[in-house]
Amino acid sequence: MPAALWPSPISTSDVARAAVRPAWPVVSGGAAWWTEDRPGEGGRTTIVRLTADGARTELLPPPWNARTRVHEYGGRPYAVTPGGDVVFTELTDQRLHTLDRSGEIRPLTAEGDRYADLMVRDDQVWCVRERHLDGGKVSRSIVSVPVAGGEAAEQVTGHDFYAFPTLSPDGRLLAYVCWNHPRMPWHGTELRVTRLSDGETWTVAGGPSESVLAPQWRDDGRLYLISDRSGWWNLYAADIGGGEPEPLCPREEEFAWPLWYLGGLPYAVLADGRLTVLHGRGDLRLGVLDPLTGVLTDLDTPFPGWAPTLAADGASVLGIGYGPATPMSVTRVTTAIGTPGGIEVLAADPGGLPDPAYLPEPRAVTLPGEDGREVHAFLYPPAHPDHAADGPHPYVIFVHGGPTAHATTALDLGKAFLTSRGIGVLDVNYGGSTGYGRAYRESLKGQWGLADVADTVAAARWLAAEGHADPGRIAVRGGSAGGWTVMAACCRSGAFAGGVSYYGVSALGPLNAHTHDFESRYVEWLVGPEDPQLYAEREPLALAGGVSCPMLLLQGLDDPVVPPEQSAAFAETLSERGIPCTYLAFDGEAHGFRRTETRSTALAAELAFYQQIFR
Repeated sequence: MPAALWPSPISTSDVARAAVRPAWPVVSGGAAWWTEDRPGEGGRTTIVRLTADGARTELLPPPWNARTRVHEYGGRPYAVTPGGDVVFTELTDQRLHTLDRSGEIRPLTAEGDRYADLMVRDDQVWCVRERHLDGGKVSRSIVSVPVAGGEAAEQVTGHDFYAFPTLSPDGRLLAYVCWNHPRMPWHGTELRVTRLSDGETWTVAGGPSESVLAPQWRDDGRLYLISDRSGWWNLYAADIGGGEPEPLCPREEEFAWPLWYLGGLPYAVLADGRLTVLHGRGDLRLGVLDPLTGVLTDLDTPFPGWAPTLAADGASVLGIGYGPATPMSVTRVTTAIGTPGGIEVLAADPGGLPDPAYLPEPRAVTLPGEDGREVHAFLYPPAHPDHAADGPHPYVIFVHGGPTAHATTALDLGKAFLTSRGIGVLDVNYGGSTGYGRAYRESLKGQWGLADVADTVAAARWLAAEGHADPGRIAVRGGSAGGWTVMAACCRSGAFAGGVSYYGVSALGPLNAHTHDFESRYVEWLVGPEDPQLYAEREPLALAGGVSCPMLLLQGLDDPVVPPEQSAAFAETLSERGIPCTYLAFDGEAHGFRRTETRSTALAAELAFYQQIFR
């Protein structure tokens, strides 16, 4: 049977339902909390609690939806009080609400502001507040809000962005990370400390060309932090009184991911002073670091990768583990010295998995790019118990969004949906991706639409040269910034049989004019200062005359990050030229499809597209 037509038990609804993923673990007193997205309920996010005796409770019934829109991407939308109550942000009004142990929900703040990076301490909610003012201006500050109700007190202001507010053990000092336009948090941030009694503030680490993240107090005079001053996001300890931060475990590995979402900590402090950490290239492994000796010991777990957010309680750590054949799983790991490491999976995607014979086994590959550069990727050959994966197959190159992000080997039934039908996948971490050090990350500076495209084209050529792919049956697909790369690659190269863009960027001027504040200066770093000639030489909409392959464009009509006009204009231009192009728009969807029916419809359209161009 021809590839792309192999019978598969993995349906579009299986893939859509598989998006029920846990996130944002919190642990205290033996109890655990986390969030779960529910595509079958319109994409809402609920909060789940598991008590020490194993009783599981969904805390937020419909229609409550725990999501924050700070920076538009949001982050961890809740915090837990010492008494076990929950403070959370409701999506519809962005107000803080309290949820007590009896289940009663009451508003804590007035409408109009947004809140993220929540921490409860001394009967106060400490958090980042975002205000949208007249004229499109946005301001942010760190505030404290009484848990019992009352006006928010502004504690720190004056910078464009804030993250990681954390109080010293004695409650006198507030540490936090801040940065200003035009920088993004992976370009340059500062770790500052403010004395709350008099407002005196000083910088502990960071600057315009150093990305500092995730401060946590070791004691009243010393902080742990993550910095890329060595070229890699590594762990350090710093005296708040001055001096250079001390590296704890210098390695050419990453101990963090980029700060797209607020509220996640990629390491946690155990009761005995050791640190549970995440580290690696691409996927991050879970280990325990002794900060006194620098010895890092990986923990033996069934998960080759972990989401970059951990929570510690005594000698145990709670995190989200994953693998290529294992769904995202809320997992508790015991790290006590002298005892075997106990591993307990508390929750995982309830959708179930197909026979493992239908799941591809990814392989990390490094392929040659332009000018001798190395390009990182994960290869997913076709996988089917009744069909051989040998010989050239049709392939789809996946291009991740970001572009300051990276693909991992986490289970993705969307990939298995294709590979089980005889369509291979190559997930490319093009230059500019995270996970491989600052130099690799910054190779995209001023080169967006060129370097990412060159690496994607190089990936297609490598697939053909290695005999994995039929050179006439290679497609490319991506979302958001990945959608930009898809469109630009189809404009600049004839290497692809077709392209699929999910909510992709096609024009830079409109993006600058309409995108949200967090990314409003991002294009300046990726391409350059606004210049009509430069933009016309780079953006897909201006280069659409070079497209000769069919394209499928999918778009949410409520997208605040990449407005729907971006995809619509590109589709119209191709149609005017007679290039086959299908444009599908979805009401009620934003940047990233959340509803089961939307995901299922989009994937069905994508498969039909591949079957048509690969026949």
